[in-house]
Amino acid sequence: MNRTTREAWAQAGERLLVKAVEEFAYEELLVPEPDASAGAPDAYRLDLADRIHWTFRAARGTFGTWRLVPGTLRRHPAPTGGTAGPEQLLLDARPALGWDGPTTAEVLRELTATRRAEAEVISRALPAAELADLDHLDLEAHQDGHPCMLLNKGRLGFSASDAASYAPEAAGSVQLFWAGVHSSLGSYSGVPGLDADTLLTEELDEVTRKRFATTLQRTCAETGYHAADFCWLPVHPFHWDEAVATLFAPYLADGRIVLLGVGPDRYRPLQSIRTLANLDHPHRRNVKVPLFIRNTLVWRGLSTKPTEAAPDVSAWLHAVRDADPYLRDELRFHPLGEVAGVAVHHPLYESVKDAPYRYHELLGAVWREPVAALLGDGERARTMAALLKSGSDGRALVSELVDRSGLAPRAWLDRFFRALLPGLLHYLYRYGVAYCPHGENTVVLYDSSDTPIGIAVKDFAEDVNLLPGSHPEYAGLSERADALLLRWPAGELAHSLLSAIFAGHFRFFAPLAAEHLGVPEEEFWAMVRAEIERYHARFPELADRFEGFGLLAPEFDRVALNREQLLGGGFHDRAEKDEGFDVVHGTLANPLAVATGVPQEPQEQI
Repeated sequence: MNRTTREAWAQAGERLLVKAVEEFAYEELLVPEPDASAGAPDAYRLDLADRIHWTFRAARGTFGTWRLVPGTLRRHPAPTGGTAGPEQLLLDARPALGWDGPTTAEVLRELTATRRAEAEVISRALPAAELADLDHLDLEAHQDGHPCMLLNKGRLGFSASDAASYAPEAAGSVQLFWAGVHSSLGSYSGVPGLDADTLLTEELDEVTRKRFATTLQRTCAETGYHAADFCWLPVHPFHWDEAVATLFAPYLADGRIVLLGVGPDRYRPLQSIRTLANLDHPHRRNVKVPLFIRNTLVWRGLSTKPTEAAPDVSAWLHAVRDADPYLRDELRFHPLGEVAGVAVHHPLYESVKDAPYRYHELLGAVWREPVAALLGDGERARTMAALLKSGSDGRALVSELVDRSGLAPRAWLDRFFRALLPGLLHYLYRYGVAYCPHGENTVVLYDSSDTPIGIAVKDFAEDVNLLPGSHPEYAGLSERADALLLRWPAGELAHSLLSAIFAGHFRFFAPLAAEHLGVPEEEFWAMVRAEIERYHARFPELADRFEGFGLLAPEFDRVALNREQLLGGGFHDRAEKDEGFDVVHGTLANPLAVATGVPQEPQEQI
């Protein structure tokens, strides 16, 4: 990374300060009160400890969202020596949030790292037209991170040089180490027809395979193991240095783990950091590998059981799609299959059942189908998160896409909703399957005119959830996949849409569409409801299930990710990884419940 400039640092601080107030108020971590002394109906104040208070003006949006009027946020008394930044707000709020010293220090540590990464994004900002020209890998380097979470780019564990080499906003490349792991420690699993030899033939060229095989055979000649008993997997160079070379030292010493060498292909990290796409051969699979870092709530390891079961889950999801004419023939809906995995156990740490969970997800790899393989001539892909992006010229990326499509804004949004929702609704209603389709997990596919035509979704083994009990729709699940996937009642399963998309993405996209596309928020939500009702009308035989999932219910629970991170143990060394439902706080009025006045059928511009 380049040196952070004073201007970029200040802009990053301003963004994070506003976000802290808006999202903390949304989750009721802090509760603003009307400021009667200001004489304006949109004036508010936050009273904190030691007679400190902050004032601002704000509009209220759907879901009770707070939207600060730019330039109105002030601290009282004013800080000495300059403008109050997000660090000052968090220190002021510490008594109200109940943080002890270690928690406060960790919050500030992650805030500083997030602000530095945000400044890097700002320093590389491009106008909207140039953003629209980028392919999906290059665009990943310009994303703003999780829209709901304040501390969304901490990557704690990375040094400054690590961030410069491996963070998405650095837009760099990395060559992966490859290791051989003996069958006493590791195992391979793949979808039907994809054995380990086939996978390696498709992912590594012949020269590289021979080079690695020679290294393995040479080591086996010294240790007495058989090369045929080893499975191969890629390892991130940071993780090798930070975790494998140290924590797996006993097995490196006895020859059950062998460093084979460095692969020739260059990879680039996606926003999830531990998933990397092949730059040199884009149609080769993405790889998901553990990183010994903590970012947005959790340590970014790779658990053994989900890694082992990932191909089973993917094969089942594909089988469901391929057997359903609606999913198969009418929609462009692609579950990006996690087609192979290598899970590696650590006997020493497995004997410590109550060790922090990061010691139980230390090594493994998952191969995922690449988005590039789905695209036809002239088609493009962008994560749904990219639709929240604005360029350095202040123009929203979505405005550029709408203009390029030749469609009116309402017509473009209609195409977007038709591309996004039907497949997710069908899996949910028909099969009781909930993906986790938040902005980074959902990839929107566009035709050559930048009109949405479909979606691809990812992250299955740990993020696909089912209904409780035994259902005919689950008959094709393997035993290990059935045992792995979490089960939730219909109302909570519906949060895959209610929280991940509606409150987690559309809460920000709707006001952006109002400002930049001229589509009022109430009309935006009416269009979303119209798409849901279109699906309901198409499949009336599922009517008894519609109410149970509650997508049009008057209210639903508020998922509070900042609460989960800052008050729910996000900074602690827990033995159990959080597999419960997300932390919720209070309820939200559902704008879909009152959305009326379905828009006229959109017409293309002439």
